[in-house]
Amino acid sequence: MFRRREPVPFAFIAEADQFRSNVTPPPRERPSTSQVVGRTLIGLVVVAGLAGSLLVGMPAVSPEQSPAQTQQSEASNGR
Repeated sequence: MFRRREPVPFAFIAEADQFRSNVTPPPRERPSTSQVVGRTLIGLVVVAGLAGSLLVGMPAVSPEQSPAQTQQSEASNGR
């Protein structure tokens, strides 16, 4: 692809950085008590779910021998 080498008058873009509006935005609405409580409960449920899945999943990744391997070694030792 090739670039256009024509000069384009975009002086208004340079002036846009200096422009300041005299219109103030409306103030933010404060969340109600029920909204704060709801957001807190959702956060707690998410954290509890992550912690619970970690606790449930830990035995699956532990390096200890599983009961099936223990039974096989006991059977081979008994012969």
